[in-house]
Amino acid sequence: MGKYEFQSRVRYSECGENCRLHLGGVVNYFQDAASFQGEELGIGISYLKEHNMAWVLVSWQIFTDHMPKLGELITVRTWAYDFNSFYGLRNLEMIDGSGNRAAWANSVWVLMDTKNVRPVRVPDLLIERYGQEEKLDMPYAPRRIRVPEGGAEMEPFTIHRGHLDSNHHVNNGQYIQMALDYLPEGFDLYETRVEYVKQTFLGDVIRPLVVKEKDDNHITVSLRKEDERACAIVRFSSRPKLQ
Repeated sequence: MGKYEFQSRVRYSECGENCRLHLGGVVNYFQDAASFQGEELGIGISYLKEHNMAWVLVSWQIFTDHMPKLGELITVRTWAYDFNSFYGLRNLEMIDGSGNRAAWANSVWVLMDTKNVRPVRVPDLLIERYGQEEKLDMPYAPRRIRVPEGGAEMEPFTIHRGHLDSNHHVNNGQYIQMALDYLPEGFDLYETRVEYVKQTFLGDVIRPLVVKEKDDNHITVSLRKEDERACAIVRFSSRPKLQ
C-alpha cells in the first residue's frame, strides 16, 4: 500500500493551556495512523489477534517544529520503510493547515507471538501489504537511551485504569504524558526520544528519576518500578539555539 494518511481537526480536548495541540496529542495521532493503516489493509488488531500476534512499540524519536492550533485542519501520514527479522520500522509526519510539517517521527516496532510471548519473524504477507517507502531524511538516534548519572527521585505514583489500553497494560502515549510533568515551564521542546523497556500494569508503583543535564537543554526521565528497573525512559531535548 505504501503511504497512508488521514485528516482531522485539532480538538479542544487535545490542546494545552496555549490552545495548541500538546505532545500527547501528537503521539496519539501517530499511534492512530499506524493502527488505521493496519485496519485498512486487513491486517489490523483483529487479524493479528486471530493469528496470535501483536505489534509492540519499542521506541519513538519525535521532532516537533510547532504545534497546530485549536480547530486547525491537520493531515497525519505514516509508512513502513524497513522490516528486519522481528522488527518493523515506521516513519510518521503531521502536516498543518498551511501545508507545513509540524511534527515528524521514527518508530521501531517488534512483532510478538502472544501465545508464546516472544518475538516472531514478520510474515511475508504483512511485508507485502504494508510495502516499503523511502525513509525520512532526519537524524536517526539509537534505540536505547542512556540515563545520565545523578538526578532527583520524584514522588512515586500508582498506575490506575485510565493509564491502560486494549492490551491491559500502560498505553505507550501515557508514559510520555507522565514524563512531561517534569519538564520546567518554558522548556522549548524539539526532540523527544522514548525507549520502552518493560510493560507496566494496573496497581504497579512508578518511581520517577529525573536527570537534568548541565546545559539544561536535555532532561531524561526514567520511569522505574519498585525494583528500580526502568519500564520506560524518556529524553527531552530543547530546540537548538541559532549561533
